[in-house]
Amino acid sequence: MLAAVERTSLESRYRRFFVAKRDFSEKERTFFMNVDFKQHVALVAVVTEHSRPVIVGGGRYVVFEAGRAEMAFVVVDAWQGRGIGSLLMGHLARIARQAGLEELVADVLPENAAMLKVFSKAGFVPITRHDPQTVRLALKLARPNA
Repeated sequence: MLAAVERTSLESRYRRFFVAKRDFSEKERTFFMNVDFKQHVALVAVVTEHSRPVIVGGGRYVVFEAGRAEMAFVVVDAWQGRGIGSLLMGHLARIARQAGLEELVADVLPENAAMLKVFSKAGFVPITRHDPQTVRLALKLARPNA
């Protein structure tokens, strides 16, 4: 995962973390790697490059209150625009729905038009937010048997 982030441009890292992240603290690394698949669910997209599996994208959601989770993604620059973010989002939304979550939210920088488009296509809509630096989007999840 860290190798994938290292292959991602500073601009893409800024769009994901809202700061020009060059490296991660031990606490951040622990957070990213300790996924329990209940409160913190993460998926990666893997391709074969030079006969080796390589992570080219990742997405996750973290439950921040009962029934609601925040979602985020990053895709290595060379693989952007190929639907990886959309695929990860679809899988994470299904997992969230199966887990009984009611809503997914995401914060996106206003200039990140590509990610805003991905979220919009998935049914996310803007919601009121007091932070003018980001756009908050939300997706209401239907019950799996609804």
